[in-house]
Amino acid sequence: MKKIIGKKIGMTQVYDETGKVTPVTVIQAGPCVVVDVRTQDRDGYSAVQLGFGEKKAKNVTKPLLGHFKKAGIKEALPSTLREFRCECDPEVELGSSVNVDVFEADDFLDVTGTVKGRGFQGVVKRYNFGGGRYSHGGGWKRKPGSIGQCEFPGRVDKGKKMPGQMGNVRRTIQNLRIVRVMSEENILFVKGAVPGPNGGILYLSEAIKKKNSK
Repeated sequence: MKKIIGKKIGMTQVYDETGKVTPVTVIQAGPCVVVDVRTQDRDGYSAVQLGFGEKKAKNVTKPLLGHFKKAGIKEALPSTLREFRCECDPEVELGSSVNVDVFEADDFLDVTGTVKGRGFQGVVKRYNFGGGRYSHGGGWKRKPGSIGQCEFPGRVDKGKKMPGQMGNVRRTIQNLRIVRVMSEENILFVKGAVPGPNGGILYLSEAIKKKNSK
């Protein structure tokens, strides 16, 4: 099962044997504890629930404490939980650990995270609109322009690009190649950028498109 929870550390660059530079994102991937296992016979689907990070017991709700106790987790309670679907019933035990060793260099990942929130923005920044002219009495430099029709249909079309909340949504970047794996530190070097700020939680899984193309 090539799925794990991680945390974005930051970006840097690495050099290969020929001196070529590659921009990479440094991700702390794991260790994750197996909190629950879903099976086809019992639950109707196959999945593994992983926990990542640490939280004090006083900051955990009683239902979650009971959930962790069932898995035999008494110390280092995870702060983040995520359930990953599997094609078949997973062969993992409750309370066991999942480390970065499930990945290798040159593997491809799908990385999911929450992008940075940008607040309320206009159409020029939110959708890269060109805006109006800046000369000859324009007066509509960064305005969206026409947003509908008059008599028919007499309303604004659904999905029209307009000013509004920008960012703070979940995004998935597909087919990111692993450049380097540091097993002892649970560190991954992934080529390119991933969603979210430094310290943000990321969900990493085997690239589904690359997997289907094999």
